[in-house]
Amino acid sequence: MTDNTYDPSAFDTSLDTTGLYCPEPIMLMHNKVRDMVPGQVLKVIATDPATIRDVPKFCQFLGHQLLLQEESDDHYVYLIRLA
Repeated sequence: MTDNTYDPSAFDTSLDTTGLYCPEPIMLMHNKVRDMVPGQVLKVIATDPATIRDVPKFCQFLGHQLLLQEESDDHYVYLIRLA
């Protein structure tokens, strides 16, 4: 579930997976969160429509909080607070 009250400009680091397709965006997210600490916010930018399904499942499986999920001009943007 997303938290629609979260400020989309407030994040600690970002990951641009534009042009990549499943499973690459999720694999890169796994690598990125390894370098982060709990409570930090990761912004993910993607063009793969499969991320609509995969990012929420990633968060649910690992206990992260999906703060924002939106689509804009063929791009998908996600904000994830690490557990």
